[in-house]
Amino acid sequence: MKRNRRRERGYSLLEVLIVLTIIALIAALVGPRLMAQLDRSKVTAARVQVRALGAAIETMRMDLGRYPSDEEGIALLNTPPRGDDAVLWRGPYLDADTPLDPWGAAYVYAAPTTDFGRPRIVSLGADRAEGGEGLAGDIAYGDDP
Repeated sequence: MKRNRRRERGYSLLEVLIVLTIIALIAALVGPRLMAQLDRSKVTAARVQVRALGAAIETMRMDLGRYPSDEEGIALLNTPPRGDDAVLWRGPYLDADTPLDPWGAAYVYAAPTTDFGRPRIVSLGADRAEGGEGLAGDIAYGDDP
């Protein structure tokens, strides 16, 4: 009697394989949707970061009376300028270091090209190249070039 009870306690190989097959099927159906949601969340995060950087630059412009030059870039949000503007700088304007975009690349900054223009801050998207569509499209703040 004892031997029969010991055999009945465990799972058979067939039962384990059936459970693993069911789990694999569920993962195959849910996985692609989950990955697509992750990609969309990166685009949303980039939009939020670009707007936050734009707001910080606008706040800094009110203090300095100008936008950063192309050479200074968005690093000016955390590092005071040299020269006469250092007295007017009230930063840092970000709580932490200048963030990278959700794909790990630096944001691209371009100073305004007209007197009344706004600077342009761009995440190049998943493809890290200018242009693109969908998830690979550029996410920008400011005036178009």
